[in-house]
Amino acid sequence: MNGTQELTESLAGLALFADLRPPELEAIADPDWERRFAEGERVLRKGFSGSGFYVILDGEAKVDIEGREPRTLRRGDFFGEVSTLLGTNPAADVIARTQLHCLEIPGPSLEEFLISHPHVMLRMLQTVTRRLQDLLE
Repeated sequence: MNGTQELTESLAGLALFADLRPPELEAIADPDWERRFAEGERVLRKGFSGSGFYVILDGEAKVDIEGREPRTLRRGDFFGEVSTLLGTNPAADVIARTQLHCLEIPGPSLEEFLISHPHVMLRMLQTVTRRLQDLLE
């Protein structure tokens, strides 16, 4: 199995991409968008530029927001959407807790990707809304 096939299969198992057909999955399974981080490596740094939407394929990351308990992200979770969509600097540090394997949709490509895949946009919106609800409770 080549890298694109493995990446396509990995993406197919994620809730975020559950509504995509195989050709759509293959179109985003770009090995150039794969990113790997070592344990302890900083993926995003609060207040510094970083425009990319990351979906975790394997491993764990932690989100550090000052004054809050760190939040753990696992396979299928995503981050970087707020700063990417708003064109702002990240509001939190994201650090690899373990070896981390992600798909990064580059900032300039994210808006076009979401408009082309409305089901992914809806699932993303639902997740972001849940996060907001959790903060407000």
